[in-house]
This record gives sequence, structure tokens and C-alpha cells, in this order.
Amino acid sequence: MTTAIEKRRSPWAWLRVDAEAPAWASAASWLLVLAAASLFFAATFFRLRYHWNWEAVWAYRAKFVIGWLTTVALSCAALILSGLIGAATALARRSPWRPLRQAAFLYVEAIRSTPLLVQILILFYIVGSALGIEDRYVAGVLILSLFGGAYIGEIVRAGIEGVGHSQLESARAIGLTPAQTYRHVIFPQALRQILPPLAGQFISLIKDSSLLSVIAVNELTQNAREVNAFTYSTLEAYLPLAAGYLLLTLPLSWISRRLERRYRYET
Repeated sequence: MTTAIEKRRSPWAWLRVDAEAPAWASAASWLLVLAAASLFFAATFFRLRYHWNWEAVWAYRAKFVIGWLTTVALSCAALILSGLIGAATALARRSPWRPLRQAAFLYVEAIRSTPLLVQILILFYIVGSALGIEDRYVAGVLILSLFGGAYIGEIVRAGIEGVGHSQLESARAIGLTPAQTYRHVIFPQALRQILPPLAGQFISLIKDSSLLSVIAVNELTQNAREVNAFTYSTLEAYLPLAAGYLLLTLPLSWISRRLERRYRYET
């Protein structure tokens, strides 16, 4: 069996996940992985002998910027509102009032069991028209928030129910009110458990905003489609689209990992 001393003496020991690895090991490993991925895709494009046409797409760079900023605004508003809806849904699912609990259950199952594309069409053209909501951007934020809120509600509920029942009894024994129990006992522990799935849901919600193009919301995906129609340069139009979403989702993943480390503690 290889000993720890032999591992440290190996020239490839820095590739192992080890607290004693040098400071440059992580950066060098990332460079190695990125270089391998870049070489793979470069080789595939070279083999196909694809002829790039960036000049035609560059003329429409303003559309990408405007679409990206619109996606940022839509996503930020939807993330905040869906978080509030999700928290309210989780509490409603645990309510002692049967009609409230059943209404929350019906909302969650209706959203989770139907495609988002169908929800967008029904909520905008039928429900939105009946309620007088004509602004496509306001409707888009509301639809995304309702969609994400159902999933976030289940994530939050699972985190709450993951807290041990004995801790709830202890909170009641020392005289904490239900509101104080949620604030000081349940939520701090539930937050640590729900951060990874919550970050994943937020990232999915950002990408799901691309479906708002079906109701003519001029976000990043819609503008990329228009550039593709103008230039007939599909890859050149959609690669900036992928880069734009990466600029939105990667910081969210980084913040999530930082919060996970911050709230990590022994139970």
C-alpha cells in the first residue's frame, strides 16, 4: 500500500486533493483541465474544417449586450420573487389549516407536472389577458417566479423537515414562540442543507428565462435567434449566448460554495 510519504514524494502528488498540497496546485490543475477541454473542442472544429464568420455577427454586438442586460434584469427579479414565493409555499405546506395546505399542494403539483412552455402560453395569453397584464416583461417575471417558487418551496420544506424533532421540542421547552423557533432553530440548520439544491434551482431558473422568447421578450436567447436569422451564422450567434449565461451562472455557483463553507458546522 502506498504510504503518505510516498505520495508526497511522487511527482504527481500535487494532483491529489490534499490539505498539504502547495498553493499553486489547484490553479495548475484547473489550467490542465481547461487546456484539455480546449484542445478537444479545437480538434473537433479543425476536423470539420468549419469556416468562422465572426465579422457578420460582430455587427450585431449591441443586440447581444441589450439582450444580456434584459436577461440579467429578468433573472434578478425572478430570483428574488421566486424565493419569497417558495418560502411562503413551504410554510403553507406545513400549515395546520387544511385548505391552505391543500392549496399549496395543488399549486406545487400543477407547476411541477406541466412543461414551463405550456405554463408561459397559458399564463400570459389566458390568465394574463384576463387580469389585464399586458406588459410582457412583467408577465415574464411573474411566470418565472411562479414556476421557480414551486420547486424552491419543496426544497425549503425538505430542509425544514430535515431538522430533528427533538430540537423542536427543546425550543418549545425553553419557551420559544413558533416564529422564534423558525428563526433561531429551524432556518439556520435548514439553510445549510438546502444551499446546494437551491443554487441549482436558481441556475436553472436563469436558463429557463430563455423560454420567454416565445412571448417575444427580447432577452438574450431571442436576440441570438434574430442574429442567426440575419447572418445565417448559427455557431457564431449561439456561442456568445452560452458565454452570456455562463457569466450569470458561474458567479451564482461561486457564491453558493462560499455560503456552504460559511455555514458548515458539526451537528
